[in-house]
Amino acid sequence: MARRDGPDIERSSRASAGARKRRAQAQLSTVDALAQTSFLVQGALERRAGEHDASLIQTRLLGVLRDRTPTINELALLLGLDKSSVSGLVDRAERRGFVHRYPSTVDGRSVLVVLTAHGAALVREVAARFEADLAEMLAHLAPSERTTLTRLLSRMLVGHASAHGIDLFAPAEQAEHAGQPPAA
Repeated sequence: MARRDGPDIERSSRASAGARKRRAQAQLSTVDALAQTSFLVQGALERRAGEHDASLIQTRLLGVLRDRTPTINELALLLGLDKSSVSGLVDRAERRGFVHRYPSTVDGRSVLVVLTAHGAALVREVAARFEADLAEMLAHLAPSERTTLTRLLSRMLVGHASAHGIDLFAPAEQAEHAGQPPAA
């Protein structure tokens, strides 16, 4: 077996450093960058959901319910699904003990969907692990770059939601305590 040393190792090392520098400076198009980021994020969330035998859409439902108590119609808007799909999704989540339905105190025709204590515990566990996954991905950015990324993504998402009639920061009718029915 031939031994590599001297100029060959040095040349190989310079080539590797050059390749690393080119990769670090490479830039994807905005569309490619967002699409590939979406694939990474969805994949991480899907893996975490799978650890609890939950689907990606069930996990999205529970994530939405983490900080709001929407009606079925509001859930349909927030999840980008039709009302009948959301009703089935809530039925399955209710059978698993993740959510409860309660009549709205504002509109007697509406039903609110609330996380149960079991659902809230699942959300906390999945969220903590998912956050660790994303922190690992974001570790390649400097703190100031992460701050800029957060600011830009927030502006984009709030603008998109607003254009579709969704206020991301105005939770629907709220339960007094997570996992508890709204006060009568």
